[in-house]
Amino acid sequence: MSQTQTMKAVVYQEPFKVSIEERPVPELEHPDDALIKITTAAICGSDLHMYQGRTAAQGGLCFGHENMGIVIETGTGVSLLQKGDRVVMPFNVADGRCRNCEEGKTAFCTGVNPGFAGGAYGYVAMGPYQGGQAQFIRVPYADFNCLPLPAGTEHESDFIMLADIFPTGWHGVEISGFQPGESIAVFGAGPVGLMAAYSAVLRGASQVYVVDCVRERLAAAEKIGCVAVDFSKVDAVPFIVEKNGGMVDRSVDAVGYQASAVDGKKEAPSIVLENCIMVTRPTGGIGVPGLYVPSDPGAPDSNSGSGKLLISFGKLFEKGLTIGTGQCNVKTYNRYLRDMIISGRAKPSFVVSHEIGIDEAPGAYVKFDKREDGYTKVLIHPNGPVA
Repeated sequence: MSQTQTMKAVVYQEPFKVSIEERPVPELEHPDDALIKITTAAICGSDLHMYQGRTAAQGGLCFGHENMGIVIETGTGVSLLQKGDRVVMPFNVADGRCRNCEEGKTAFCTGVNPGFAGGAYGYVAMGPYQGGQAQFIRVPYADFNCLPLPAGTEHESDFIMLADIFPTGWHGVEISGFQPGESIAVFGAGPVGLMAAYSAVLRGASQVYVVDCVRERLAAAEKIGCVAVDFSKVDAVPFIVEKNGGMVDRSVDAVGYQASAVDGKKEAPSIVLENCIMVTRPTGGIGVPGLYVPSDPGAPDSNSGSGKLLISFGKLFEKGLTIGTGQCNVKTYNRYLRDMIISGRAKPSFVVSHEIGIDEAPGAYVKFDKREDGYTKVLIHPNGPVA
């Protein structure tokens, strides 16, 4: 496409300010690239970390790591895709060639972001890849990074969940060591927490407890068969232990470094990890898909500002707990979760609260950040509504 063509994009300016800019439509830069016309992108809770000024993100970054659309151009090295294909991209940008990629650890690719293990679209420190909250996106290593979808528009709001939150929720359950029939507590009922809870239900959990204080999110957890625990009304750990007849087998931290104390306002960065340690039975496991960072400009204390948290490691050791951490290797799961959607076994779009055009994105960030009007998961259709 000609460099003279422009597109609309959601661009970070400064804390609590994003705007719509006209930007050049990206062009192919390598034979392995593909150009995608975005049909659906999503605002992620981790975008809010940048929006709030809680990262080192600089103005000018085009947001959007949850993206899907239609292939409109491919490089000469692309052999598995063709113009017109409908695809969804993992938020991980990976080359498919490094040692970690060969082992399936695509979230930690060492070939796409010099000096760092892992790349992503539209995210601070994750490489030079512009995000997909825009009308078009360039996808590197396109054969590896695009997951083909059935043609048409069916399951659009389900398939977009394959870019991040559905695999990430599944991953959180997986790295906890979960086995079918076990009980599990999920802390955080944002989109990833709800997907972790949903994944545990799909995988045969005997009981799933979901901890949060936002009424609409707890209601969503109850609709999928979970026990909602409002931490603003009860002390979550003893409540779960009593309700379960003992500690749970597994727990998931789907909150991360901006966790709140009981009042829901003051931050307590290690409180969710503490609760996971206390609520999980001896020799059980903890999965941590919630984001933690090595540097937080807005942290409540100097230690957490440099990514150092005070947790009860002695109790963790005493109980023989295992703990799994890290970003999700989306390609490990997305093909299988896609097929569960196609077969009707999974419908992760139940978390979607709003669908908007790209011009509405700045206002959506404000409302999502403030949890106004039931904002839980927001989909953006940069090129107009999907039929």
